[in-house]
Amino acid sequence: MQKQYAGTQESGKLPVNYAGFFDKNAPAGPVDFTAASTSATPAVVHIKTRTKAKQVTNNIPKRRSPLSDFFGDDDPFSDFFGGPRVQMIPEQRASGSGVLISDDGYIVTNNHVVEGADEINVTLANKKSYKATVVGRDNNSDLAVIKIEGSRFPYLVYGNSDETRLGQWVLAVGYPLNLDVTVTAGIVSAKARSININKGDSPVESFIQTDAAVNPGNSGGALINTNGELIGINSAIASPTGSYAGYSYAIPVNIAKKIVNDIIKFGAVQRGYIGISFLPEGLSDEQKKQQGVKEGDGIFVSGVAPEGAAKAAGIQKGDFITKVNGVAVQTGPQLQEQVARFKPGDKVSVTYVRNGKEITTNVTLKNQKGNYDVVKNEPANIVNKLGAELVTIDKATAQKNDIAGGVQVKKINGGLLKNTRMEAGFIITRVNGQEVKSLEDLTNLLKAAGGQVQLEGIYPGYEGTYGYPLNLSAEEGEGPEQ
Repeated sequence: MQKQYAGTQESGKLPVNYAGFFDKNAPAGPVDFTAASTSATPAVVHIKTRTKAKQVTNNIPKRRSPLSDFFGDDDPFSDFFGGPRVQMIPEQRASGSGVLISDDGYIVTNNHVVEGADEINVTLANKKSYKATVVGRDNNSDLAVIKIEGSRFPYLVYGNSDETRLGQWVLAVGYPLNLDVTVTAGIVSAKARSININKGDSPVESFIQTDAAVNPGNSGGALINTNGELIGINSAIASPTGSYAGYSYAIPVNIAKKIVNDIIKFGAVQRGYIGISFLPEGLSDEQKKQQGVKEGDGIFVSGVAPEGAAKAAGIQKGDFITKVNGVAVQTGPQLQEQVARFKPGDKVSVTYVRNGKEITTNVTLKNQKGNYDVVKNEPANIVNKLGAELVTIDKATAQKNDIAGGVQVKKINGGLLKNTRMEAGFIITRVNGQEVKSLEDLTNLLKAAGGQVQLEGIYPGYEGTYGYPLNLSAEEGEGPEQ
C-alpha cells in the first residue's frame, strides 16, 4: 500500500464542494462562471495576522559616562555619551487570502502574508474561525504553508497550469480590501512573466499574468479556471497606486504544488539545480548566428558550476539551451519554471545547441551544495549554523531585565553570527517578531523561517531593543542561477 502523506490529494477523489459541478458545467454553450465560483469559494480562506508592538534601535550601544561612578543610575550627563535611538513600532494588523488544499486543514498562501506575524487567524467562507500555525515558508517563491486543526474541510483540486492558454478565462478568488470572499474574472494575458519581486537567495519567478481584478488582500488567494481547478496562487499586482490597475500575477500551480509538498514532507523545499548561470536578457540575432543557432530562442549558458549537474552531463559555457524535458524554453523564467518542479537526484533531459548541432543529454539535478542529499531545516542544524554558545536564561535574569524569557548568546565562535555586529551577552527575545522564551522556541522558529530572518533582543544593562538581520542560507554561497 502506497503511503499517503498529510496534506496530499488522492487521485480521482473530489471534495464535497465539487458536488454537482460537472452536471452544471456543460461543455457546450457560452462560458458560465457560476459553477466554478460555487465550487471554489468555500475553499478560499481569509487570513488575518497580528504583529505585536515592539521597540527598535539603531544598534549603537550606549557608552558609559565617566561620571557614572559619582551619580550611578541617576547620572544626569549620561545622555551626552551617545547610545541607541529607540523607536516604538506600533502593533500591526494585516490580512490576505489562502487556499485549502487538503481536507485536514493545510493551506497555501503567500510568504509575505504571514511573514513575521505573531498570530495568524483563518476564517472560512462559512464564517468559522481557526488559529493557524506556520508549517514552512519559502522566500524564493513567496509561498508558505499554514495549518488549521480539523477535518473534512473543503479544498480546491489542483489543475494543470501548463495547459493555460493566452486569452483563456480565469477567475481570481480572495478577500480583497477586507471584504468577504470575492470573485473576479479576466483572461490570461501572458505566461512566464518575471517582475523581480521575490526575495531569497535564488528567487523563482514565472508568473501567470491576468487582467482579473486583484487588490490588496487578494494575495495568497486562488486563480482558477472555468472547471473550478486551482491553476495559480495570486501573488502580486502591477500598479502605480498599490491597487488594481490592469494586471495581476499568480504563481503557477505546477510550481506551487511541488513546493507545498516539499514543505509538508521535508520541512524545506527540495530545489534541484542544473548548475549554470545565464544571461537574463538573452542573445541578439547576430550573437545567435555566431553561436550557430539558426532559429528560435533559448538560454545562453554564460557559466557552468565546477561541481554542478550540467558540467557532469557535458554542458559547457557557450552552449544554448532550447528545451527541458522536451518543453521549449525561450527565457530565464521559463527555464526556472521547468527546473523548479524537480528535486535533487531527479533526471531531466536538456536539449542544447553547440556549434550549430543540436544535442540532448540527461542531467541529474543537484542541490545548491552540489550533491544529491535531502535538504532539511533541522532545528539543531540551524542552531549550529549560528556558531554560538546559546542558553535559555533563568527566571531571575528574565525578571531583572523585565522580559518573559529568551536565549543568551554566551560566546560567538564563528558561523553566521560572526558576520553580524552582535556581541556576546546578547539575549534573543524574538525571531521575525515572534516571541522567544527558550532555546526550543528559537530552534522551532528558525526551522519554520529559513532564508532571511530578523533576530531581536536586548543587552543586559543597556536600554532599548536591538535587531540583527541574518540570512540562514548565507554560508551556502550565492550558488548558480539554475
